[in-house]
Amino acid sequence: MIGGDGTVNEVVNGVAGTDAEIAVLPCGTGQDFGRTHGIPNRFDDAVRVALGGETRTIDLGRVELASGTSRFFANVGSAGMSGSVARRANSMTKRFGGRATFFYALTREFLAWQNTHVVVEVDGGVRREGPMHDVIVANGRYHGGGMKLAPDARQDDGAFDVVLIGDVTKPDFVTTAPKLYSGGYLSHPKVELLRSPNVTIEAAEPLPLEVDGEPIGTTPARFEVVPAALRLRVPSTA
Repeated sequence: MIGGDGTVNEVVNGVAGTDAEIAVLPCGTGQDFGRTHGIPNRFDDAVRVALGGETRTIDLGRVELASGTSRFFANVGSAGMSGSVARRANSMTKRFGGRATFFYALTREFLAWQNTHVVVEVDGGVRREGPMHDVIVANGRYHGGGMKLAPDARQDDGAFDVVLIGDVTKPDFVTTAPKLYSGGYLSHPKVELLRSPNVTIEAAEPLPLEVDGEPIGTTPARFEVVPAALRLRVPSTA
């Protein structure tokens, strides 16, 4: 397939759980799914991976909305400001590249965003409740054009890395935003990392949702890992 993260999302919703094998030739804005798996951005190099790489079986995520609608995702889902960022980024010109597009959209949305009271529940009876900025449900490591939101996430371990971004302020954003690209933002006292195969998110007001950079609706929502649901061609380790 030729495309970016949104195209990957469309394809996995057609082949999830089958014996089909996909190869990604990057041609999109974010390229976060390919970045997680080391798939080259250069077209000729990506073709070589497609033809001679290894096959890796990975997990997918699935989100179910209150309406009963469900959707698979390959990389990351989120609830909160990220959903608004995805909407803005998708409406913008992409001529400056993915990183600039997403960071501009992030900055614009943050200036107007009001944190909402959110309830997050994961396996083991763990519950977090309070004002939150964003809830990131990560199957992959990167999101938003190269932001390393889940540095230790793995796509074959049967669990999400769930990042809770709490009641952050504008000064928090100014000091921490540069660390989004290194993963260093996780050390901020208002950020918490949990791990779970299931996540439920509710909010006092409906929050925008996105998966793989594509807006899909609003909370409440339930996320679950679907183990070993996709076969993917990746660079050979030999």
